[in-house]
Amino acid sequence: MTRSSPQTSGERRGFRELQADLQPLWGQVTAAQGPDVDVLMVPSLSMEQGQMAQIKGAHHYEERQLFSLIRLRDPGVRMVYVTSKPLADLVVDAVLELLPGVPASHARRRLHLFDTDDASDRPLTAKLLERPALLARIAEQLRPDRRFIHCFVVTALEKQLSECLQIPLLGTDPALGYWGSKAGSRDLFARCGVPHPPGSALVHSVDDLAEVTTQLWEAHPELRRCVVKLNEGFSGEGNARFDLEPLQLAELSSGERRRRVRQALEGLAMPAPDWQTLVSQQGALVEAWLEGGEAMGSPSVQGTIHPPALGGRPQVELLSTHEQVLGGPSGQTYQGCRFPCDEPYRRELLQHGQAIGEALAAEGALERYAVDFIARRFGERWDLQAIEVNLRQGGTTHPYLALSAITAGALDRASGLYRSPTGVPLYYEATDNLFDPGLRGLLPIDLIDIVAEAGLHFDPARLRGSVFHLLGCLSEYGKLGMTCIGRSPEEAAVVYRDTQQQLLRGAAARIP
Repeated sequence: MTRSSPQTSGERRGFRELQADLQPLWGQVTAAQGPDVDVLMVPSLSMEQGQMAQIKGAHHYEERQLFSLIRLRDPGVRMVYVTSKPLADLVVDAVLELLPGVPASHARRRLHLFDTDDASDRPLTAKLLERPALLARIAEQLRPDRRFIHCFVVTALEKQLSECLQIPLLGTDPALGYWGSKAGSRDLFARCGVPHPPGSALVHSVDDLAEVTTQLWEAHPELRRCVVKLNEGFSGEGNARFDLEPLQLAELSSGERRRRVRQALEGLAMPAPDWQTLVSQQGALVEAWLEGGEAMGSPSVQGTIHPPALGGRPQVELLSTHEQVLGGPSGQTYQGCRFPCDEPYRRELLQHGQAIGEALAAEGALERYAVDFIARRFGERWDLQAIEVNLRQGGTTHPYLALSAITAGALDRASGLYRSPTGVPLYYEATDNLFDPGLRGLLPIDLIDIVAEAGLHFDPARLRGSVFHLLGCLSEYGKLGMTCIGRSPEEAAVVYRDTQQQLLRGAAARIP
């Protein structure tokens, strides 16, 4: 249960009224001389808790946004970073020491860390709302009229936090969350003329799901399989492949088809075990499973929507493209990424990303968005099909922030490449899921020692090496995140391979 607001005097404004105070430059994170502003970072994973439970060490994912400390490169920026449990000094210092152009001690003086001292699985924002005294102490660190909240995702909880503190939040109003759902994504693609797979309308029962699945096959009898998507699933945890070919639907009458599909759905291998309940709560749809072609990829494009100037319009900025690395039981769970996406369709991907960003901006969306695609090659032609929009930060956000934090470069929109200040193109491979039982028991200081001894830590002179995140997962789960940077795709791949091998070798050498 939430408690009363720490701010009880004066006229209280609603979420949208507060957002009118946001300034266009406040969303820019790479300028060395940007706005004089205070940022309240709330890296709460306020998402469906059943699906969050499928992620090992999910409560440590609050650390992923530490690369947002890049903003402290600007001497006019101050930041308050809140977590559920205290962050180890080494974890914070490991990021601050990477920032070019500013002493780590100067950045550290402008950073204030708070925590709720609550390790439960509930979202961080919910914990904050239960602690008005803590909120009051946090508010004291933020200067009036030049402060805003920044979050991983914006839900009703974050909206309540903004109104409670009377501080504007840079993010999309959860009232617009439909456009980040599976059904809303399909509507956006149709509006923008972006190719997307055949699929169904949103339904709220397994019986109706069987009906629309059968209808999809009847409209496309060549389909061998399809994918069932929970409307608010994320990272592929709400998706499941559904094989149609073994059902031999062509041999059945209309009624028998529906009964056979309905029966087969009972065995659907959805990562969320209570998926049928989630269908009734949030809805689900079905899409054609894209296959065929001589090669396939899973690219994505990321952008941000800056707040409008007074009387102006929001500005869409494209940030990056990636090739997603997918895995899991159905091959749809996000494991990591490569930057940038492959060159043959990079320009088209950026064009689609711009169009969708403009449509989202027209709806009132703000801050980060990403669009995932499937790419298939047929001869010399690549076919791009959009599959979903995310109105939040995601797995590709923090690797790109890491690259920006340690190199001070920028995206070249014409080529889609990221270039260092001297013009050298940079590439990376990244993961949230470097997992091995042999890594269990390693402390963050052990990790730093192994990487330093192997010479694999990022070297700004050579523009190659690795940086790490999710250090809090290491000892307990044997899990780690890393971004491996090089001056070519091949070099980034070598850095990734060598870092993984050296970590496992170093961990084994420390076993008595």
